[in-house]
Amino acid sequence: MTLTPVEIKHLKPGKSLVGGYSRAGIDALLDEVAASFEDVWRERADLADKVEQLEADLVRYRELESLLRTTLVSAEKAAVTLKEQARKEGDLILEEARSEARSITRNARADHDRLLTEIRRMRSLLQSALALVDEEPPAEAEAA
Repeated sequence: MTLTPVEIKHLKPGKSLVGGYSRAGIDALLDEVAASFEDVWRERADLADKVEQLEADLVRYRELESLLRTTLVSAEKAAVTLKEQARKEGDLILEEARSEARSITRNARADHDRLLTEIRRMRSLLQSALALVDEEPPAEAEAA
């Protein structure tokens, strides 16, 4: 049984017949105070161990917090870097697509111009051929 300091102050050992305190009462009181003190001492030691453990946990958690903060900062930097890299890559792909579109357009225009030239040449040849057919046959051919 644990005694509080107030209880210890108010303890009154039994008196003896001669005017002093009873030896048995004092011994019992000292035994009770010693047992109470041992309980308090043991509880104090347990609490000291618990405080030590909690302080160690606190150090570990602070290290973990620091690591997590560092990891978070690194992840944010990596995200920014990846975002920038993706933007640059997207810009490059877009520029390549535009360049290829310009090249296709140039080739299509060149093909168009070449086909128009070919059509004009063919038309000219056909008109020449039609003009020959429409001409009257030469006089030699009629005499024969």
